[in-house]
Amino acid sequence: MPISRIRKWFVASAVLTTQASGLPAAAGVSATTGLPQAPSVSTESRSWEGKVHPRALADTAAGQGEFLVYLVSQADLRGAAALRDKAARGRWVHRSLTRLAGRTQAPVLRLLEGLGAEHRSFWIANMIWVRGPRPVLEAVARRADVLLVDPNPGIQMEAPAPGAEGAAATAGVEWNLVQVGADMVWSQGFTGQGVVIGGQDTGYQWSHPALRDRYRGWDGAAADHAYNWHDAIHSGGGVCGADAPAPCDDDLHGTHTMGTMVGDDGGVNRIGMAPGARWIGCRNMDQGFGTPATYAECFQWFVAPTDLAGNNPDPARAPDVINNSWACPPFEGCAADTLKTVVENTRAAGIVVVTSAGNEGSACESIFWPPAIYEASFSVGATDATDTIASFSSRGPVTVDGSGRLKPDVTAPGVGVRSSVPGGGYAAFSGTSMAGPHVAGQVALLLSARPDLRGQVDVIEAILRDSALKLGTNQVCGGIPANQVPNPVYGHGRVDAAAMLAGDADGDGTSNLADCAPADAGLWTVPDAARSLSLGGVAGEELSWSPPEGTGGAGPPVYDVLRAGSPADFGAAACVASGLAGTSLTDPALPVAGVLSYLIQARNACGANAGAGSSGTPRAGRACP
Repeated sequence: MPISRIRKWFVASAVLTTQASGLPAAAGVSATTGLPQAPSVSTESRSWEGKVHPRALADTAAGQGEFLVYLVSQADLRGAAALRDKAARGRWVHRSLTRLAGRTQAPVLRLLEGLGAEHRSFWIANMIWVRGPRPVLEAVARRADVLLVDPNPGIQMEAPAPGAEGAAATAGVEWNLVQVGADMVWSQGFTGQGVVIGGQDTGYQWSHPALRDRYRGWDGAAADHAYNWHDAIHSGGGVCGADAPAPCDDDLHGTHTMGTMVGDDGGVNRIGMAPGARWIGCRNMDQGFGTPATYAECFQWFVAPTDLAGNNPDPARAPDVINNSWACPPFEGCAADTLKTVVENTRAAGIVVVTSAGNEGSACESIFWPPAIYEASFSVGATDATDTIASFSSRGPVTVDGSGRLKPDVTAPGVGVRSSVPGGGYAAFSGTSMAGPHVAGQVALLLSARPDLRGQVDVIEAILRDSALKLGTNQVCGGIPANQVPNPVYGHGRVDAAAMLAGDADGDGTSNLADCAPADAGLWTVPDAARSLSLGGVAGEELSWSPPEGTGGAGPPVYDVLRAGSPADFGAAACVASGLAGTSLTDPALPVAGVLSYLIQARNACGANAGAGSSGTPRAGRACP
């Protein structure tokens, strides 16, 4: 399913600079994203066997089997595109999904109850988990409102490879963090503060010295795991048991990945990309074994975290980004599209879905396991300390679904990465599982510097891709010429957190840190009319301006405000406010001696005079109707 475009909206402009303040007006934008669902498909003419995956038939041939029942009706979440606020977006997506599930699943649930089959309803996709014999499977598959039936097999996680550390740490900061410039971002005051990272994995030792103070459930004196932890393992569970009431890791994989995202013990073990971020977690594997249902359950919980009893869901407590260092292999019964709708719906809620590309390299077309294959996922390959692609890192393009999609999106350090392990210790491992957490942490760094981008997944991903260190390769995959960027080996390159803020991803002359309104022509388009933006002056500490005479696009205009020391150079401007509904603003930087210049960007607008970018470069836009 293609990712829908973000729209770019223009406004007429004027420039006013005074000794107290300059107030130039320029082009503005509004971001929308949506994930249109495929139209409903009638299944009345299909045989019931034709709806059922062969593995599900085999699993129920001689007794009880687990399977997932997908209904024909799936939510159309394109309406999420109109909601810029992440919390509002999450609430809308949650409400849309739960209402559809409640309305359409009732007849199937009544059937299952009458047959005495164990079952569990999901809403992250409109589906039902069932355990039962062949007659139950057949009864469900014969229904016209059932689209397909997939198996729910046990899937063993691919263990990371132990290995020597890739390089020596510098003053306690691990080499991999220095390589991607995380320490340079910290020096600017951005450590992930205000951002929540979610991780679904084998679980987590939340009390690890490098993780405890970053756990959202810890206030420095006591722990509260409600809304901060969920266990999707309802039987078994190894040393953690089933339905663990507190974060627990029955392996070591999850604790290691979380350390790379946020870990810092306050001493010499500075192992995490975003030590100022908070984390929440979900266990989706039982001693390294997961199923499509456990993976889907964690995605569902992240969209609307619940209390420990699984009640009172609250989308406002959803994370900004989720790391997924795991795979769901088709050859073990998971079809290529089994989790596709689940991932797309999570992304529609404004959550960045980071996935590891897989360790099946070095052959081309070796990214073939969900969720890394999906367009809605941001997939990460692995490099070493010399920025060379790891031999094990899976390559694209994606052919298992016939898409030819270019993956991975980016690469990150994944060879000899030292991080936390259960028991309070540290160890180095290699794998794309070690690479993905760098990118989840990088998203947190970006959002701590640019909180106005929360929920704008398209823009976040574009900045990460465009700021990556461009790396070519002589390995030709999918017919892409050697050394072309992007390519199916490195994607868009190795991520670079420092360039992410200092760079100019959209080429409009303004750094990503200061750019309230990205101008990437590949992301933004021009809507309808607004005219005659005029500007007021400064009264005390308050800026004020007049709105355009009309609006184009959806709804009344909202504004972005940037501040700079010169009206001619907004290359190092500060983003004072974004998405402001009113026409005035109190800036704590005022009053101040000398010249301050402000850029007021109105959205939902166009005009024959489309204004200028933050650098002063004119922006072209179509004339208003």
